[in-house]
Amino acid sequence: MPLPKPPTGPASTIADSARGARKSRVASQAVAAASEAAVKPARPSKKSERVAAANLAPAAKPVITEPTRVQPPGSGLPLPYRVAAADAERGAGKAKRPAPASKPAQSRAAGTPPKLFVLDTNVLMHDPSSLFRFAEHDVYLPMMTLEELDGHKKGMSEVSRNARQVSRSLDALIAAANANLEAGLPLASLGNRDASGNLFFQTQSFAAMLPASLPMGKADNQILGVVRALQEQHPDRQVVLVSKDINMRIKAHALGLPAEDYFNDQVLEDTDLLYSGTLELPADFWDRHGKGVESWQQNGATLYRISGPLISKLVLNQFVYLEGDAPLMARVSEIVGKTAVLQTLKDHSHHRHAVWGVGARNREQNFALNLLLDPDIDFVTLLGQAGTGKTLLALAAGLTQVLESRRYTEIIMTRATVPVGEDIGYLPGTEEEKMQPWMGALEDNLEVLLQGDPAAGEWGRSASTDLVRTRIKVKALSFMRGRTFINKFLIIDEAQNLTPKQMKTLITRAGPGTKVVCLGNIAQIDTPYLTEGSSGLTYVVDRFKGWAHSGHVTLQRGERSRLADFAAEAL
Repeated sequence: MPLPKPPTGPASTIADSARGARKSRVASQAVAAASEAAVKPARPSKKSERVAAANLAPAAKPVITEPTRVQPPGSGLPLPYRVAAADAERGAGKAKRPAPASKPAQSRAAGTPPKLFVLDTNVLMHDPSSLFRFAEHDVYLPMMTLEELDGHKKGMSEVSRNARQVSRSLDALIAAANANLEAGLPLASLGNRDASGNLFFQTQSFAAMLPASLPMGKADNQILGVVRALQEQHPDRQVVLVSKDINMRIKAHALGLPAEDYFNDQVLEDTDLLYSGTLELPADFWDRHGKGVESWQQNGATLYRISGPLISKLVLNQFVYLEGDAPLMARVSEIVGKTAVLQTLKDHSHHRHAVWGVGARNREQNFALNLLLDPDIDFVTLLGQAGTGKTLLALAAGLTQVLESRRYTEIIMTRATVPVGEDIGYLPGTEEEKMQPWMGALEDNLEVLLQGDPAAGEWGRSASTDLVRTRIKVKALSFMRGRTFINKFLIIDEAQNLTPKQMKTLITRAGPGTKVVCLGNIAQIDTPYLTEGSSGLTYVVDRFKGWAHSGHVTLQRGERSRLADFAAEAL
């Protein structure tokens, strides 16, 4: 097809182009656009026409792996058609034009919209700081969530305190942003730099379609309806429901709605990976680590400075043992670079080293007693199934250091008041009288310890039950906030039922000279919405691992009775 003659001016360009081009609407629009762009002094060659068409046509999708030139779409058409296609592409907007091949792939923050997390009420009451735990993603609070928060704000329980704290955080966010709620409140406005998303409130009612079997009068179903409506309003975003309620998540999945548990406070997803505090040494340990070993005596213990490939796997205050012809039981007392110091232990299985008449019946109990009696260890955690001797060992060590060595002034014992069965209601009496039904384990173990064993020492033989009880105080968790314990032996029993926040509240009560001992079995959690991975006991075991003044032991073997041991394994 003949090309248009060289234009002499804007007016003649249109006429000449119209006479030289096909009499079609597309060609006329193409030549008109060309005349408005520029006036060319001479007839363009075929090569220059191809270059001009390539410049005007939209950039093709970049091909990184091919070094050849990328042909623009429609390059096989005549020039007016190609120019018209280029003008139409420019008119449609630059947003549709592919990025040049030199630019890297866009990141999630730039290309993909952030997720929108819809929070159930139990998440906020479980962790009041959960609003700020979703990084760059946005958080959405349904109106029913706010209503349920208002219904739980009264009272002195941990749930009520968390509800009030969430309300204060929401009020502070609204005051700091001073903006339209529909536009979202920046979560970083209160100094939480890790939270770069926005907070949205439900400001309008939604008419989401749910099955007739889910009545909208129920709070959970209203929240599910909000999630469904948000999915329809934001098809380009991933809307996720976050709830600690298992049944709520199951219903959401049944409706085709994405739902997740709140994982931020979970230390481990598999409790089999939880730090045990012990490590069995390989049989060739001395062959691989015995070269250049140093040994010396200190405070009745033998210390070995070793080096080798195993050093990277050791943790400070971890117990190591080696069985065979040359057995070894030691604790890692120092790690410096590629060397470590192993300190031998006192054998509490021998009657001469019995603690308040109690001797270690297995290896792990011996490890535990060495931790409980070490004045340099301020924090001890003991895990184990029922009947492993956690409470008995802690009480025996506490009585010895209170009544014999007088390292501490008294024993303070507390626990989470979470019933296994039905609650028995309000109880009369003082704080200790109210806590007495929860302290059955204390009474049972005191009965064993106060039998007057001859090897218990002078104080143990002469102490009466009344004297021992004067040195043991039972405290409730509700009255712990604001207190400071100085030179106390604090025992936290059934610690698996505490949340990480409650555990922090208790441990921070420790003043100078106080030792804190946490006991529990993560397989016996009775607190709603707590799991083995999110328990406060699991939390502190992981966070205190490797600290120079803390230690942990998982007791493996039950010593209560053969019946209890078999029941723990078989049932």
